[in-house]
Amino acid sequence: MPKAILTDIEGTTSSICFVKDVLFPYARRALPGYIDARGREPAVRKWLDAVATECGGMCDDAMIVEVLQGWIDQDRKHTALKALQGMVWAEGYRNADFTAHLYPDAAAALRAWHGAGLPLYVYSSGSVPAQRLFFGHSDDGDLSTLFSGWFDTEVGGKREAASYRHIAEAIGRAPGDVLFLSDVVAELDAAREAGMQTALVDRREDYPQPRSGSDAGGHPRVESFAELDVNA
Repeated sequence: MPKAILTDIEGTTSSICFVKDVLFPYARRALPGYIDARGREPAVRKWLDAVATECGGMCDDAMIVEVLQGWIDQDRKHTALKALQGMVWAEGYRNADFTAHLYPDAAAALRAWHGAGLPLYVYSSGSVPAQRLFFGHSDDGDLSTLFSGWFDTEVGGKREAASYRHIAEAIGRAPGDVLFLSDVVAELDAAREAGMQTALVDRREDYPQPRSGSDAGGHPRVESFAELDVNA
């Protein structure tokens, strides 16, 4: 049995649609007003200036916002965009404009595993602050205290085996003692290469066509966290 669980978010604990249908559109709508109100604050200015420099030194914040909105439409994984989106989402969560979607079976399992003494960790392409906000303002309340650690792509790409080795080292566990949960086969392949246990979370809500056999990459497959046989 695993001695620690590492989980992805989007498509695993939560619907893929939430990010695309709620978070991204919210950030796109709220960015102009947010930048107009807070664009002079150092923490915000830092990222605006980074975008301006990358785009040839543009000095008009309205133009920078248009660039950022274009990157949102392209689902571009840019550090400045992720940072600014995180700030906008933080304000949205604080204002209770939305809560983060969490599958009920995921919430129940995470609480049960934590209660049984099994350490829980998150590894997502979203920034660590965004991860904390997500679980801190979920449909099921504040679950952020259930987790012992958070990892984003600063540790490495999610399809690179070295990233999972770094995470295992960071949490003080042998890779073979860690179970990684994800809906992406290529990520699970990388975790398995690093020596971790794996499980493909193949939710019907996100993947109407079940993945099995070669499509599952040889990883154990579940359709909900309730099917995972995990004992601390």
